[in-house]
Amino acid sequence: MAKKKTFDPLLLENQLCFPVYACARKIVAAYNPFLKEIGLTYAQYITMMVLWEEKEVAMRDLGRRLYLDSGTLTPVLKKLEAMGYLKRYRNPEDERVLMVSITDKGKALRKEAEKVPYQMGGLVNQKGELFSMEEVKKLKEQLYQIIHALE
Repeated sequence: MAKKKTFDPLLLENQLCFPVYACARKIVAAYNPFLKEIGLTYAQYITMMVLWEEKEVAMRDLGRRLYLDSGTLTPVLKKLEAMGYLKRYRNPEDERVLMVSITDKGKALRKEAEKVPYQMGGLVNQKGELFSMEEVKKLKEQLYQIIHALE
């Protein structure tokens, strides 16, 4: 008689978190050569993406949007500020609020960065289309559901 196989919650193959973790690491590593061309790390790139969209944002809102705490975000902002892409300042209406705004140099960087999503898309789809646009949309929705469930 065959032994009934029971679910083992500690098998790596039974984890949802592991392929998500491994995929995230692979994706960030794949971005690195493209981002190196424009002089950014992945954390700096996603920070700039928010600034290209918002132009000015409170640091706490930037951290929420990127799911980064201030201890992680502060060094990223300091480096981007030293590179001339943004400026940080206290909100004159409420000195407790640290604001971040994009500079003209930061705005100009957007033109160089526009090629990065296409480079990544080409890399991911080099063996044929991996996901349809509808599948990409659904996958992002599912990943955000997990993120929001864990907040």
